[in-house]
Amino acid sequence: MKALVAVKRVIDYNVKVRVKSDNTDVDLANVKMALNPFCEIAVEEAVRLKEAGTVSEVVVVSIGPKACQEQIRTALALGADRGIQIETDEMPESLGVAKLLAKVVEEEKPELVILGKQSIDSDNNQTGQMLGALLDMPQGTFASEVKVEGDKVNVTREVDGGLQTVALNLPAIVTTDLRLNEPRYASLPNIMKAKKKPLDVKTPADLGVELKAHTRLLKVAPPAERQAGIRVSSVDELVDKLKNEAKVI
Repeated sequence: MKALVAVKRVIDYNVKVRVKSDNTDVDLANVKMALNPFCEIAVEEAVRLKEAGTVSEVVVVSIGPKACQEQIRTALALGADRGIQIETDEMPESLGVAKLLAKVVEEEKPELVILGKQSIDSDNNQTGQMLGALLDMPQGTFASEVKVEGDKVNVTREVDGGLQTVALNLPAIVTTDLRLNEPRYASLPNIMKAKKKPLDVKTPADLGVELKAHTRLLKVAPPAERQAGIRVSSVDELVDKLKNEAKVI
């Protein structure tokens, strides 16, 4: 069984995001970039399935400029076998990403496709679902447990009412949630080995996909700063302020 894992290059979650002075976008100058945390969970799950003997090969794919090879190498150091980069300087929307991934899936023919449920920059939570629609493949989103049994995969999903388990026929698509696993740290020997693992570079044109923008970014602004609170000396004063100043009662 082959597993294909999609990963994304994002701003490191420990970094405080800065907005450009003209509010056109987020400032990426000299900012530490990293593997999207949900994608890291997806890689870990694929590697665990490989270690259990369920998966024979883990292929990692990422879309972006040459710099995203760094995140592919990180995934290879975590245990993936080979990487694919779809090189583009554009920032494709979720539908564009899904179309590119669909072409890769058609070429690689994996039995299991694993993605993070969302990226921490755009937070769209759309790509996995769109990919399932394009490929007409069953999908299990928000996975907190994945068990492959024969030609099926049982996915326990985190939903508003609790947990839901779905049985999907392979090939299938899974998107990972936070509670699925805890990713490992890459060891120095594995980091060195990752440099020698194969990494193929393709372009959207190679896959026959034309990237088009369907949305336009108007403005990016930092969240409003929270004002300091005040102390009150009595319940009566609190009620008075809630009624006459905050006007919430």
